Amino acid sequence: MEQEFSSKGYLNMELLRFTTAGSVDDGKSTLIGRLLYDSKSIFEDQLEAVKRASILQGNEMMDLALLTDGLRAEREQGITIDVAYRYFATPKRKFIIADTPGHIQYTRNMVTGASTANAALILIDARNGVTEQTYRHSYIASLLQIPHIIICINKMDLVDYKEKVFEGIKRSISDFSAKLVDAHDLHFVPISALKGDNVVDASDKMPWYQGGTLLYILENMHIASDNNMIDPRFPVQYVIRPQSDEYPDYRGYAGRVAGGIFHKGDPIVVLPSGFISKIKSIDIINGEIEEAYPPMSVTIAIEDDIDISRGDMFVKENNMPEITQDVDIMMCWMDEKPMQLNGKYAVKHTTKEVRCMVKEVKYKVDVNTLERVYDDKLVGLNEIARVSLRTTNPIYIDSYRKNRKTGALILIDEATNTTVGVGMVV
Repeated sequence: MEQEFSSKGYLNMELLRFTTAGSVDDGKSTLIGRLLYDSKSIFEDQLEAVKRASILQGNEMMDLALLTDGLRAEREQGITIDVAYRYFATPKRKFIIADTPGHIQYTRNMVTGASTANAALILIDARNGVTEQTYRHSYIASLLQIPHIIICINKMDLVDYKEKVFEGIKRSISDFSAKLVDAHDLHFVPISALKGDNVVDASDKMPWYQGGTLLYILENMHIASDNNMIDPRFPVQYVIRPQSDEYPDYRGYAGRVAGGIFHKGDPIVVLPSGFISKIKSIDIINGEIEEAYPPMSVTIAIEDDIDISRGDMFVKENNMPEITQDVDIMMCWMDEKPMQLNGKYAVKHTTKEVRCMVKEVKYKVDVNTLERVYDDKLVGLNEIARVSLRTTNPIYIDSYRKNRKTGALILIDEATNTTVGVGMVV
């Protein structure tokens, strides 16, 4: 009985996704290794493999970075190339970590890892202070509207744990925190990932720091309000028709709630047709429920027979998204081949797929200086630009600031079927 209760408790625990960002050698992989090691989230065989690999590399101490650097090239060069996802849990919360690269040529990997994150950990080497990379990672975090940002000032052991160094970096960041427009929750933590100070356990080397450890902040961060609970949006993913003896006439529409709250009996508008109906039932695998909210996956049945298919959206009459074929986005380009002006691409937005043409490149952003570049309109790999698209059919959008689900889209090259760009609706 106790085991059943604990497994149920685990399934119902809140999940926090966070991403790491920082310059090369700021210690991102070591920090994650330390988090996993000190929170007892590593299996014995993993630990043994890391110890063996550390000895082979001639390290005196166990190299915790090897827990996340999984590619051979990463281990050999001591750098992070790919996005490594790691899962761990404490009695309070479940976590998914995206360890992303610091190199400028892997900006697209960072954007991928950060796109679904609740929080961003931005690492700064205490010896180097704020660098161009810090600006770049902070800008991308604010562009992706990550609501919680933790500035980890690492390698405090190499500056003798001095409060003056920590306060100086904190002041420097406060000077450009205006750039982090939507980071309403900003934390600063002095740490040493190598020695374990203030990562999981509080450090006795920095009595001047009165805040919580990194794990304490991650465990107690309020993320329930990160989802949009105001604007009801339900993109239809699949039509459910069991046609069984038990449910001969059942027709439900399955999907994940992207915003707002839907109750049984609520009137809804179906886009793009504009027909109005009422919610007859909201079903999950265990039976019927009275209400659905983000990020729940549910099946909604309605009272009227309306032609509804994948890509349609349920909304409410007094709260409609913008229905448009002209979309302005901030685009991160992810393909070796530059973006083609007037080029044709496929667009995936929520569950809807349409085609589009790139109408205009308004400007590019120099991600190191944050300046707008108007005279260079060629958008290449890892570059970020403000772009106008024209779609073949209307899509139902909100600004990315309002809703990260209905405000995001991806561009696909139809010839190769590869994702070539990710966009945030302005």
